[in-house]
Amino acid sequence: MYKATLIISVYDNIKFLKLVLDSLLLQTEKNFEVIISEDGENTAMANFIKSYPFENDYQHLTQEDIGWRKNRALNNAIRNAKSDWLIFIDGDCVLHPRFVEMHVRYADEKLILAGKRVKMDEETSLYLENNFSTAIHELQKMFLKKLIVGKGKTAFIEESIFINPSGIFGFIPKIRKVRRLIGSNMSFSKKAIYAINGFDEAYKLPAVGEDTDLYWRFKLAGYQPKSVRNLAVQYHLYHVELWSDSVENRAVMEKKQLEGRFFCKEGLITEANSTE
Repeated sequence: MYKATLIISVYDNIKFLKLVLDSLLLQTEKNFEVIISEDGENTAMANFIKSYPFENDYQHLTQEDIGWRKNRALNNAIRNAKSDWLIFIDGDCVLHPRFVEMHVRYADEKLILAGKRVKMDEETSLYLENNFSTAIHELQKMFLKKLIVGKGKTAFIEESIFINPSGIFGFIPKIRKVRRLIGSNMSFSKKAIYAINGFDEAYKLPAVGEDTDLYWRFKLAGYQPKSVRNLAVQYHLYHVELWSDSVENRAVMEKKQLEGRFFCKEGLITEANSTE
């Protein structure tokens, strides 16, 4: 039995996915499977994945590319996961070598583990992209220096520093707070996600539905968030972001919150697939 299933959400960016997969080869925890959850069916993506030298068992799940259906793809990944502990990341987030280890270490079926990510500036991101084998080992010193002398254009730089939980500063991660879930750095049990019926496929646009919606439903169902900030560290690769919080999705969520239902109607179990 795997200790965890790592689910990677992707669309078309093969270059970024390669960097993410390269960071998996450096993980201190080896006993996990990988699911690449593609919201589409790109032939070039499929060919790349087939040729990549994975060290972990993996699955590549696709679906017809007919608009944003990330939540549907994630629900399909959950159904196919062979582990009871599910870790979610995005295909533009490179992982610190102890990332999976920390999510596994603090796994508890009563908890929802919540991390964050440092958003790298363009210069640092390009350096990592072009010099991965050496740069991945230099990032901690680079970000610590930026933190001391000035962060520049790096956002959430305080999230870049890994703190050994057994070390002298191990108390710091314990006092970090969880204000919301970030869909690129969270984990929970299969039991927990089935308890709220998975990701809500009523959301038809990016933002809110992949994480913010989960947060309030998990809490209503009795699950407690636990921070893994500065423990499960990840580095967001620089790119121009084309969207922000969706007004439409916020309205959908607020309506659902008024109804007070944590078990969504369009999720892992629906009228369509419950009769199959």
